[in-house]
Amino acid sequence: MKRFSKKFNPKDLNLFKDKLLKWSNSFKVSTFLNSNNYSSNVSEYECICAVELESEIPYTVSDSTQKLDEYLIKINDWVFGYINYDLKNEIENLKSNNTDNYNLPNLYFYQPKKIWIIRNDCIEALYLEPNSIFQDWTTINNLEFNNNFNVFTAPKLSQKLNKDQYLNKIELLKSHINRGDIYEVNFCFEWFSENVEIDPLYVYQNLNRISKSPMSVYFKNKSLHLICSSPERYLKKQNTKLTSQPIKGTSRRDHDFNIDKSLKHKLKLDPKERSENIMIVDLVRNDMSRFSKPGSVKVKELCEVYPFKQVHQMISTIESQVVSSLKIGKIIEGSFPMGSMTGAPKVKAMKIIDELEVTKRGLYSGAVGFIDPNGDFDFNVVIRSLIYDSMTKYLSFHVGSAITAKSKGINEYEECLLKGKAMILSLT
Repeated sequence: MKRFSKKFNPKDLNLFKDKLLKWSNSFKVSTFLNSNNYSSNVSEYECICAVELESEIPYTVSDSTQKLDEYLIKINDWVFGYINYDLKNEIENLKSNNTDNYNLPNLYFYQPKKIWIIRNDCIEALYLEPNSIFQDWTTINNLEFNNNFNVFTAPKLSQKLNKDQYLNKIELLKSHINRGDIYEVNFCFEWFSENVEIDPLYVYQNLNRISKSPMSVYFKNKSLHLICSSPERYLKKQNTKLTSQPIKGTSRRDHDFNIDKSLKHKLKLDPKERSENIMIVDLVRNDMSRFSKPGSVKVKELCEVYPFKQVHQMISTIESQVVSSLKIGKIIEGSFPMGSMTGAPKVKAMKIIDELEVTKRGLYSGAVGFIDPNGDFDFNVVIRSLIYDSMTKYLSFHVGSAITAKSKGINEYEECLLKGKAMILSLT
């Protein structure tokens, strides 16, 4: 489908981006993908904003990847949306009877009427109808960017698992590991608040200030809001090149430069954290080999430690080549859910996750991103994220960590608290 393009050169890209976010929130459906000026060899865009519904995939819990492929062929245009963690139940012979607080489809994508793309040197508008481009450009630039938000009381958050319950679950997981059922599993639990009213845009901006991340998202679909500060990339496709960047290994930051440097070095050499990361690298390599050209799967970075505002993270980068005709549905079916959020062996780990976790993950552990008309795409991993339904007034976030034979329950619990800190602070 043809889109009309117009490029602009604003005086202040960051100010325009802030105004663009505020403008996007006036629409019922919007996606705001924000790289936060993070220096990376992988990212192409500083920001992409997509608003106003032109078409969408109807609610789906069966044949979802096939419906996505058919939808992409039909519209031949940009789409934005998410893949729900529970798509796993279509890909594998799995099911979950855990509580579901959001009732989301297994995937959702929509075609927007209006797209704004911010690169390092310019802004591009891509519209289905050209008539409103200059009008919207003026409207966005004339917005006053201020801190006038709907005042709300910081919600009281509760844990689905208390500390003792969590520690008991970790011992059960370690018994599975010691029996040889699995050798690593990502175990998560939910923090939640009911009957709460918040200003989602304020919370996103607050979270993004506290925890700037390169795969940040503010996604809105009517009453559903995803407020995301993810540092992790699930999968990116550019031409025939695929890139995955799993994260396993976390340590805190410190204001003291020397202490912070020591923490980073300690994480880099930590045998437990390295073993977690390498296990998942092997899993991702195996997943990517299912649909990549033989011999093309390569580990470009292994256990590199990168600093983020709240934490240091250990990241590996795996690349491969695929045939240009390969459909995205096959790529998703071969690699989703991502190994960093499941475990190894993947299917057995997911079965145990469903047995021991008490709520469905939903969007958490899923992915949000875009697919362009050429079939290129970029998706994050939905972690470090709040999910809010303004209709049911239910607010939640998950935290988790990788459990191995060497895991100590109390250390894993403290890691979960560290990961949840930014979300809790964003609500104040």
